[in-house]
Amino acid sequence: MPLFTGTQQGYYSQSQSFTGNGTTTSFNVTTAYFPTRPTQQSEARIFINNIEISKSNYSYNGTAPGDTTVDDSYNIVFTAVDINTDVQAASGAPLTGLTILFEEIIATEEFGNYQYISIENIINNFIISYVGEQKIISKIRRTDVAFHAQRGLAELSYDTLRSEKSQEIEIPPALTMKLPHDYVNYVKLSWSDASGIERIIYPARKTSNPETLLQDGNFDYAFDEDGTLLTAYNSDTWEKFKDSTVDQTITDSHYPSYRGNSGQRYGLNPETAQSNGIFFIDLLKGIIYFDSTMNGRTVTLKYISDRLGTDGEMIVHKFAEEAMYKYIAHAILATRANTQEYLVARFKKEKFAAIRQAKLRLSNLKSEELTQVMRGKSKFIKH
Repeated sequence: MPLFTGTQQGYYSQSQSFTGNGTTTSFNVTTAYFPTRPTQQSEARIFINNIEISKSNYSYNGTAPGDTTVDDSYNIVFTAVDINTDVQAASGAPLTGLTILFEEIIATEEFGNYQYISIENIINNFIISYVGEQKIISKIRRTDVAFHAQRGLAELSYDTLRSEKSQEIEIPPALTMKLPHDYVNYVKLSWSDASGIERIIYPARKTSNPETLLQDGNFDYAFDEDGTLLTAYNSDTWEKFKDSTVDQTITDSHYPSYRGNSGQRYGLNPETAQSNGIFFIDLLKGIIYFDSTMNGRTVTLKYISDRLGTDGEMIVHKFAEEAMYKYIAHAILATRANTQEYLVARFKKEKFAAIRQAKLRLSNLKSEELTQVMRGKSKFIKH
């Protein structure tokens, strides 16, 4: 085996590094740097010269101590699949002199999480503070609190909490992109140019991918043997749009009228006066469709989620913690029989006040940054 060195990176993760020689494909993870070694491939990442290696390019045979059903070798074995030729030989072996870093991934390595509080703690804190004798809510089931807490999290995620998520893919020749499983609405789509600058893609208003009904030679609708109407997956409208070539050159002929005075173009539609590309979304199929200019481009989708996709995402920023308590309290009081109306009205006001306060806190306005931006307003614009 080649020489290796190891480091323990603080409290959160551990790692072990090796040196490649161009031929060795197997490396052993030792207990010297991993008192409890990772047991599954998903619990670790591998880098060669700071380039992360695809998990399909290697196997990891670790298993729990004492488990005899799987080889206890704890070996990293590189293969010839998905090779990164910049750092690997044809066999998959790391090139001579390059550093291979085997790094553990553990749940606690989630920096910045202190700013959030889990939905579980929100529910526990609410029951302690609001439920009981001599309190606003004398008695309630925990499942009811959990329901209203999740509804509050979803509602606040849309316009109060920082629930914006993103994903980046390279657009294939099919010119489509699948919507994420927790997609609610998009914030923006953009593609990055050679300098890494995001260029906004605008929605197409005059095309779509309608459901296409199949017809026979007499133009009658086609049915299967069960009497179900047959449809095509993609429409002729989309196929024509996909195959069309979009003119990316903008000349004076694109404008119905042009006045020679500096800075004045009349009849211009700002939405279409750009060459960044266009898209439309088929919500029924869960697909984003792009025009032909987007083929091969790297596109970023920024979208809104309701944070209910997985347990790990069900968290609330501490700036909005009080808004969650007020939302839950108002929702419970408003749906219970024999609740005094003044209590419902009181908590309704407190809920809106807490949400406004959370929005102000989460807007993240910094006086020095705002001052620097506003200095641009004093520029004299010449024509």
